[in-house]
Amino acid sequence: MTNDLRTAAIASKAWPYEEARRVLKRYPQGKPGGVPVLFETGYGPSGLPHIGTFNEVLRTTMVRRALEEMADMPTRLVAFSDDMDGLRKVPDNVPNQAMLTEHLGKPLTRIPDPFGKYESFAHHNNAMLREFLDRFGFEYEFVSSTSMYEGGQFDEALKGVLRNYQAILDIMLPTLRAERAATYSPVLPVSPKSGIVLQVPVTVVDAEAGLVSFEDEGETITQSILGGQAKLQWKVDWAMRWVALGVDYEMYGKDLTDSGIQSGKIAQVLGGRKPDGLIYEMFLDEKGEKISKSKGNGLSLEQWLSYGTEESLAFYAYREPKSAKQLHLGVIPRAVDEYFQFRGTYAGQEIEKKLGNPVHHIHNGAGGAKVPSDVPPVTFGLLLNLAGVMGPHATAPQVWGYLANYVPDATAATHPELANLINLALAYNRDHVAPTLNRRKAAGVEVAALQRLDTELAPLPADAPAEDIQNIVYEIGKTGGFENLRDWFKALYETLLGSSAGPRMGSFIALYGIANTRKLIAEALA
Repeated sequence: MTNDLRTAAIASKAWPYEEARRVLKRYPQGKPGGVPVLFETGYGPSGLPHIGTFNEVLRTTMVRRALEEMADMPTRLVAFSDDMDGLRKVPDNVPNQAMLTEHLGKPLTRIPDPFGKYESFAHHNNAMLREFLDRFGFEYEFVSSTSMYEGGQFDEALKGVLRNYQAILDIMLPTLRAERAATYSPVLPVSPKSGIVLQVPVTVVDAEAGLVSFEDEGETITQSILGGQAKLQWKVDWAMRWVALGVDYEMYGKDLTDSGIQSGKIAQVLGGRKPDGLIYEMFLDEKGEKISKSKGNGLSLEQWLSYGTEESLAFYAYREPKSAKQLHLGVIPRAVDEYFQFRGTYAGQEIEKKLGNPVHHIHNGAGGAKVPSDVPPVTFGLLLNLAGVMGPHATAPQVWGYLANYVPDATAATHPELANLINLALAYNRDHVAPTLNRRKAAGVEVAALQRLDTELAPLPADAPAEDIQNIVYEIGKTGGFENLRDWFKALYETLLGSSAGPRMGSFIALYGIANTRKLIAEALA
């Protein structure tokens, strides 16, 4: 790490550095004893990993890397699975629903795997989480809540909860409705009869021994809460985990703001300190409504990666995490192209600008050594427009044929990133663009303007530069009787491409070919 890079990182206003500075303020001389600074992300394994899981781990990793650029502090990232939680509801997207219904209320690690592959439902979903995180190359340590409870690592912290039982109640009860407060308990014993995580009032019998008493099927039972015989209500559990593990940084969504406040107070009661962390805004759907699993109005990770690159998703996650953003299929093309725009400028930027460039953080900091130096010769938007005029049945070889006009000697072997973009563009066009395209007939001043464009394109060589073609298009727009250039370009998009928006026309015509473009013009005039 060079001194220039460290100095620039310390001064940078990019949000990962702003967050890392909070950790530096927490430990100006490093964490006592040289212990690594602990970053944590949480996962509820009652469902499969999703786009929110990706965003949270990615953003936390960005802050971790920023801290490493700013200071010589060792760090760790723990992906914590809350798999001791009782199953409250059977997910809609898993098999063997009836079997799972029989086990409602039991810890997720004590419920059979509905997929029949692992020793429990939680073990299956935990495996999916690790496979998911490994797929994207995240560096992390997996920690299971069940393993910590059953292995005794949480025992001392659990005794601390019993020692401070009333103080925790004093924090939580004022936040609850009257009927909830009447039965609320920070500790949830696991029934020795049914195996269910019980939501019942608990009396502390012996804090140092970890003993409590509670009613279970009409019988008063005295039982230890240690060694996996109980778990904590999740706000108390969150606080206990922060203290027991020594968590220094954890970000969470805006919907958990109040929970974070209560858990922070409980952590203080337990003798610890609330971690620092970013509170990020939630994603919205294309109507501006909050995304809901039950409504199914969100966008899955698999959907994004069917039409856009992994880097484009990381780019979208990086931008303005404290602002609400719409998450739907329509944002993918722009995210793909904006990622490459930022990547294209990175190499020539001063160090201060580089640290504010999203690609620096997408590619794990490290002084920018991992940021690719080149960009594809054609934008994703241009490929989409090409696929649009070619129709829903266009193929990759056909696209490569058109690219020969624009990128000589280009092949999938010489341009693998472009090859991937072509496949993504064809899929996006087939599924979401082609059904909406509708080329209209030219009208009014558009007719003469298109005739003039056809006349001026006719004598040009097949390999005419895109810039020369753009100049012709631009001049016709200025002198063709349009109120403004926007009307001319809109007419080109609607008559030639069937869309209300489109690419730089000089680039499109050079890519699609002058002869093919003249055919489009003839169709628009017919």
